[in-house]
Amino acid sequence: MPITDRVKMLREKSLNAKETLSSERAELLTAFYQQETGMLSTPVKRAKSFAYLMEHKHIEIYPGELIVGEKGPAPKNAPTFPELCCHSLSDLDILDTREKTSFHVEPSTREAYEKTVIPFWQNKSMRDLILSEMTDEWKAAYEAGIYTEFMEQRAPGHTVLDDKIYRKGMLDFQAEIDQSITKLDFLNDPEAYDKQEELKAMRIAAGALIRFGERYAELAENQAKAESNPQRRAELEKIAQVCRHVPAHAPSDFHEALQYYWFVHLGVTTELNTWDAFCPGKLDQHLLPFYDLNVRGCEYYEELLHCFWIKFNNQPAPPKVGVTAAESGTYTDFAQINVGGQRPDGSDGVNEVSYLLLDVIEDMRLLQPSSSVQVSKKNPDKFVRRAAKIIRTGFGQPSIFNSDLIVQELVRMGKSVIDARCGGSSGCVEVGAFGKEAYILTGYFNLPKVLELTLHNGIDPRTGNQLGLQTGDPREFASFDELFNAFEKQVLHFVDIKVRGNNVIENLYAKYMPAPFLSLLTDDCIARGKDYHAGGARYNTTYIQGVGIGTMADTLASIKKHVFEDKTMSMTSLLGILSANFEGHERERQLFLNRTPKYGNDDDYADDLMRRTFEAYLNAVDGRKNMRGGEYHVNMLPTTCHVYFGSVTGATPDGRKAWTPLSEGVSPVQGADRNGPTAAARSVAKMDHVRTGGTLLNQKFTPQVLANDEGLDKLVSLVRGYFKLDGHHIQFNVVDTETLKAAQANPEQYRSLIVRVAGYSDYFCDLSKTLQDEIIARTEHEGF
Repeated sequence: MPITDRVKMLREKSLNAKETLSSERAELLTAFYQQETGMLSTPVKRAKSFAYLMEHKHIEIYPGELIVGEKGPAPKNAPTFPELCCHSLSDLDILDTREKTSFHVEPSTREAYEKTVIPFWQNKSMRDLILSEMTDEWKAAYEAGIYTEFMEQRAPGHTVLDDKIYRKGMLDFQAEIDQSITKLDFLNDPEAYDKQEELKAMRIAAGALIRFGERYAELAENQAKAESNPQRRAELEKIAQVCRHVPAHAPSDFHEALQYYWFVHLGVTTELNTWDAFCPGKLDQHLLPFYDLNVRGCEYYEELLHCFWIKFNNQPAPPKVGVTAAESGTYTDFAQINVGGQRPDGSDGVNEVSYLLLDVIEDMRLLQPSSSVQVSKKNPDKFVRRAAKIIRTGFGQPSIFNSDLIVQELVRMGKSVIDARCGGSSGCVEVGAFGKEAYILTGYFNLPKVLELTLHNGIDPRTGNQLGLQTGDPREFASFDELFNAFEKQVLHFVDIKVRGNNVIENLYAKYMPAPFLSLLTDDCIARGKDYHAGGARYNTTYIQGVGIGTMADTLASIKKHVFEDKTMSMTSLLGILSANFEGHERERQLFLNRTPKYGNDDDYADDLMRRTFEAYLNAVDGRKNMRGGEYHVNMLPTTCHVYFGSVTGATPDGRKAWTPLSEGVSPVQGADRNGPTAAARSVAKMDHVRTGGTLLNQKFTPQVLANDEGLDKLVSLVRGYFKLDGHHIQFNVVDTETLKAAQANPEQYRSLIVRVAGYSDYFCDLSKTLQDEIIARTEHEGF
């Protein structure tokens, strides 16, 4: 269906808007906290600060808009969160001038930071508190690149909505909160007062969103009165009507449903800067009750969805601070929309809106929102094939998930079957029970770096610091098993350090940074009278993401084969070669690259080592108790951290040179999978994905492979076959290497070239050269 002129105009404005750092939220929050707030409890104070933001933030309805509201004062204006991490003036200069993905900083913004924001928030942010509470050994491992820590930059996130807002308005939530308050037992429950304060805070937050909608209704009414064009006047009157009804009440039509969600989205991401933006969840199933072609034509619904999509694209991810202000390289905020999958009763979840959403994804071709198709054996091949037609256009969307396996993963973690079926993926590939779970990613874990320390008896060869355990001089190891046992001890040691830090951080967020608005949207926070950050959710999961599994498999294969089995090289020689970064040892490097079993080729020799590494990491993390009444689990993805982790890791015995990227996700090492995509998928499927919370597999095809119906059918078969083997996720780049190289050399000619990076798509020319090179190096499949 053709895109309307309205949508063309709004889309073009979104694409052309310059990403800008906005100090508005920071200034408003500072103004609130500079007031005399008396003896307010922390939750109530946080709720009142949220209400202050929603009452005073700038609002505007732009020409042609049907869905209204922005996170900042204008499209592409990114707010900042000084209570979490306060940008320095140096950060602002870096963001304004960095070569790629810069944020424009107005002189007035810099002045506001210099005179108001920094003086108030310096040394008062959560980042300051967290880093001051971490031990020296935690900081040493963190600075060495053994792991990262999300919470020192952003609040806990990976929050996904279920269908509750399509059944209840904010007034209904307030009534539910009032009932919970009346049930508090101040005689026998020592936590009754704390619960009361949290519930009061949730009630205030619900009222704040109602008032936000009213402000837009008033603005639309005023604009309608001044509008001379009858058609636009009628649209503004409709917007006013919508905003009067939602979010106070449950939506009654498609327009209200979309606008209600968008108000909620803005509320969650204004309250706190969540790690990965709030997600709508199973949007096709949520919207189906409001979709009636007998009442409105398909063009009506599609245009509203186009406008909805543009709203997501207007929201760049809030920029980082410190070193990562220079390194962070994407505007993508990781809001993911799930399409397809299963219904609560386990039946086929694909419906008319599913196909409508796929049409919108193809029409809009925007980086945000990210989109995924959840594929169950119950879904028709027609659905998967429709997604494949979009994939072959070459912008990395939608990614594809195994819905049946996700249910198994979630049930294994303790979810009910129905809650699992109503869940899915968010962010990159991580799974949770939508609307009922606080599943928090705490950072990435550098497996190859831990092996590097093992090969140096716990010393980091990059710095000479003793970071790990003294597990023995590897030159004295008599067997490969002795080496691997030492590696397992090091993994456990560093996981212990990270978990000890994580447990402190979870307590700090529960005590100092409650999120009452997010809490009222998450079962069972109202019933328990507890915050999202304090164990209020029905399910509470903490994830640590393993990185470099492909590099590990190939590295261990080299050591096992050449040092311990064939004995063509001593450990002393190997360590010398690595220390020299292969200088003067190209013959040995080629031996590692070309005469060693490689993960990704359906070769059990290397694949078993991948599996053994996975089991060692899983055993170190899985099932530990967190501070919110839940457990730790693993997932296997890097976003772009495999580039950073590679930059702190020396040469590895798989032939990789020092400081270059590690393997990404659960994908084979770039270029190592030489037996085709099916062999690669079979290798990856040997991992027990059901015991993870998500894995990420990237594959790259030349456009010619998918140019005809036969190619599409084979892609569908590849997906179905991988999922039959219990693979979790797969996504595709459809672009040839020559195009990527040409874009790298002449970026001005390829500004619209989009690629799949990890769990997100991005403009190729906006990526760092290192990341561009890594994508170019991925195996290019020319057939199945």
